[in-house]
Amino acid sequence: MADTVLLVDDERDIVAFMRDALEDEGYEVLCAYSGEEALALLPRKPGLVVLDVMMPGMDGYELCERIRESAVCPILFVSARRTEEDRVRGLLAGGDDYLVKPFGLREFKTRIYAHLRREKRDRAAADRYLRFGSLSIDAQGRELTAGGVPVALTAREFDILLLLALHPSRVLGREDIYERIWGLEADGDSATVTEHIKKIRAKLNAADPSLNAIETVWGVGYKWRI
Repeated sequence: MADTVLLVDDERDIVAFMRDALEDEGYEVLCAYSGEEALALLPRKPGLVVLDVMMPGMDGYELCERIRESAVCPILFVSARRTEEDRVRGLLAGGDDYLVKPFGLREFKTRIYAHLRREKRDRAAADRYLRFGSLSIDAQGRELTAGGVPVALTAREFDILLLLALHPSRVLGREDIYERIWGLEADGDSATVTEHIKKIRAKLNAADPSLNAIETVWGVGYKWRI
């Protein structure tokens, strides 16, 4: 899916120039010519906002503050106002960057790309972790902390914990867990699941006694409960 950029500037020629440049790069572009129009487009959840400062009615600084009430996407100011005070005011209003008009098209597109790339990295890092109260699971790094204390799990223990945490509303039977973790061809007994869960519980409790992450559903299996 293409990234969406919202352009906000009362000068239609400049908006058309920026829109054509970004559409050539494959972006979806929304255009607004006033603060009110920009606010009306926020439900479309743009990935980045390009915002002029000097507009009639609501100026860019005020609009930036209004956008920040509901959106966390990057905001790039583009303005003919070039003093340090102008740039500082834009950043304090909630902007992430400030580009002085007139600007080169290559720099403009590069800044757009850089901000969106950083947003994707930040989202990927956030998706990497599962958090449940004091419990934090690093799914990629295969690390676990409880109350800020590292919890050392074996590979099987971590796999069981992650499986349950990824299905918080589902009861998983002992046989189901065994088949998923050990594999269909495993030569063993699903009773080992019970022993592994006992060890997981003991390690979690040692790190944070208030944790009760895995619930036993008698006669059925186990369920993630936090």
